[in-house]
Amino acid sequence: KQATSRKKLLEKINLEDIEPSSRRYPAIIIESEREAGDQILHINGLSKSLDGEVLFRDLNLNVTKGDKITVLAKNGLATTALFEILNGNDVPDSGEYTFGQTITTGYLPNENMHFFEEQLNLIDWLRLYSVNKDEVYIRGFLGKMLFSGEETFKMASVLSGGEKVRCMISRMMLTGGNVLMLDEPTNHLDLESIQAFNNALKDFPGTVMFTCHDHQFTQTVATRIVELTPYGCLDKLMTFDEYVSSDKIKAQKEEMMQSV
Repeated sequence: KQATSRKKLLEKINLEDIEPSSRRYPAIIIESEREAGDQILHINGLSKSLDGEVLFRDLNLNVTKGDKITVLAKNGLATTALFEILNGNDVPDSGEYTFGQTITTGYLPNENMHFFEEQLNLIDWLRLYSVNKDEVYIRGFLGKMLFSGEETFKMASVLSGGEKVRCMISRMMLTGGNVLMLDEPTNHLDLESIQAFNNALKDFPGTVMFTCHDHQFTQTVATRIVELTPYGCLDKLMTFDEYVSSDKIKAQKEEMMQSV
């Protein structure tokens, strides 16, 4: 009976009467200003502790061109610490890292409050990060993240969490790095923005290191998995689903724990 009434209801619906979705997708297009050479990033014996707790130990990593690396850790402070070290905002306890000479980075930090403290409208805010100060040029990058018209005169300091992330993505598109580092990039974003970002990263020809709690996002972008632990680090060329379902990896982690 339910099926019959549903059929009658569907027959009454005229396709032309259906309102198109009001959902808007941002136009996230990430392009590098310059192509990276073959030397991307070399990490040698990096370790970091916080308040006496080891976040990660002895990370050795040779990042190659075009890698899409998801960085995993049980403790979210470990991944944030790594990204902060690689962006010069923190120092490791031991070890070193070197970027290739052709590398320019784009960083989306987990915590972005300090970027939005000044009393500036969005055009003037984004202008801070641009060599080209032309308003039409700046508006183009804001428009891609769905800030248009009067919205561009909004003060950066009053933005919501999602709006701040959208501004940070505008900034990242504008600066055109060839190595992107993203710490929980989907936080505060709506589904449309997440899907647009997901597709942009899959298409991006450069190198990406990211950490993300969104399973679909991680599974579709990552081609290499790096896991940080207090006992050592794992580095595997595989998808996220392959990694989490591998008995061999589970055994390797247990072995690492016992050896320390």
